[in-house]
Amino acid sequence: MTALPVPMDDSQIAARLETLPGWERDGDEITRTFAHTYHECVHLAVYVAAKAREVSHHPDMLIKWQRIEFRITTHDVGRKLTELDFNLAGDIDRIAEASGATPADGQPAHP
Repeated sequence: MTALPVPMDDSQIAARLETLPGWERDGDEITRTFAHTYHECVHLAVYVAAKAREVSHHPDMLIKWQRIEFRITTHDVGRKLTELDFNLAGDIDRIAEASGATPADGQPAHP
């Protein structure tokens, strides 16, 4: 059995957020919203779901008109932030950039 990831403390979380412009902390989740056409947001959700399946770590996704919001936390350790969350956020940035999605916050999708 694979060991559970270790929850991060506030200073570790702040340091990792600095490496991911555009991602914000909301309690024990990190979140980011991208803009694209509605149908391209649906496609983006499918691409991210495929990556999530590959890495066995799944974000919450909310699709609204021309927006897709990602919320990430590690459910297995009581909805706390772990390194898995930040790794997935980087994957989402790369996938969003490749799909032509625009960060709704104006930050580049991947530095």
